[in-house]
Amino acid sequence: MALHRLTSITMGVPNVAETAAYYADFGLTPEEDGWFSTRDVGRQLRIVHAPTRRLAEVRIGADSPDDLAAAASRLHRLGAEPRTEDMTLTAYDKATAVRAVLEVAPRLVQGPVPATVYNGPGRSDRTDARAPGVLRDGPVRPRKLGHAVIGTTDFDATTAFFRDGLGFKVSDHIKDQGAFLRCSTDHHNILVLAAPVTFLHHTSWQVDDIDEVGRGAAAMLEDHPERHIWGLGRHHAGSNFFWYLKDPAGNFSEYYSDMDCIVDDQLWTPEVLEGAKGLFNWGPPPPPSFLAPDDLAALMTGTHSPTG
Repeated sequence: MALHRLTSITMGVPNVAETAAYYADFGLTPEEDGWFSTRDVGRQLRIVHAPTRRLAEVRIGADSPDDLAAAASRLHRLGAEPRTEDMTLTAYDKATAVRAVLEVAPRLVQGPVPATVYNGPGRSDRTDARAPGVLRDGPVRPRKLGHAVIGTTDFDATTAFFRDGLGFKVSDHIKDQGAFLRCSTDHHNILVLAAPVTFLHHTSWQVDDIDEVGRGAAAMLEDHPERHIWGLGRHHAGSNFFWYLKDPAGNFSEYYSDMDCIVDDQLWTPEVLEGAKGLFNWGPPPPPSFLAPDDLAALMTGTHSPTG
């Protein structure tokens, strides 16, 4: 695959300082210039001022300048007017005004984390010791940015921009509503959602295992229970464990672990997911605010203000 990962995103919000403090609590490491770093990758989130909350930019790693040239040709056919400069290609999705930047970048090689040992019926792989997950006491630090989810008023056009223009691949669909798209071996790196207004639904951040999902959420909620949105649960699309929280601008952030990995495209069959499958496999039902965020009407009328 010519594309190989999300390198970073830029999030626009009206309340930069509050939102930045939230992502520091979330486990990202703040840098002096407004960027935030993950453990395994480095700088992956930039927070800038914008009148309404939105995904301003997504940057995607490519293997070579030839990959940029191929993407430029595809984007020209879509009427996207890409601009190539040095080792980058920049284009805008007209439906969402999201700026996409392909950049020649090294592939990410994550060091393996020791597998968590579990006991089960007839199998005692861990004996005479407590589970490692209950002994951890340090802060949860996300390993990498996994994906971003964009609401768009032109589902077909935005899907075509990422798939037919940039070169993402389709992993699964939510019938008439969503497209799970990948630029790496992860099940999805961008989810395009049909929506009445353009907005950033959520960003998702990889942690080691289900214990880290739970520990991270528990720490975030200890002094701020109002941050809770949805979890703990497991998705069907991607199979990952999840817990969603809300930042002060109204965006959701997700801790996730155990995402499906697609190495051989020929062995993966995309599904059209209907009903609950498009949302989750198990867990509590999603609250109405997950499907239609509380500020959606304000975003539609241009009167959005940050939410607590």
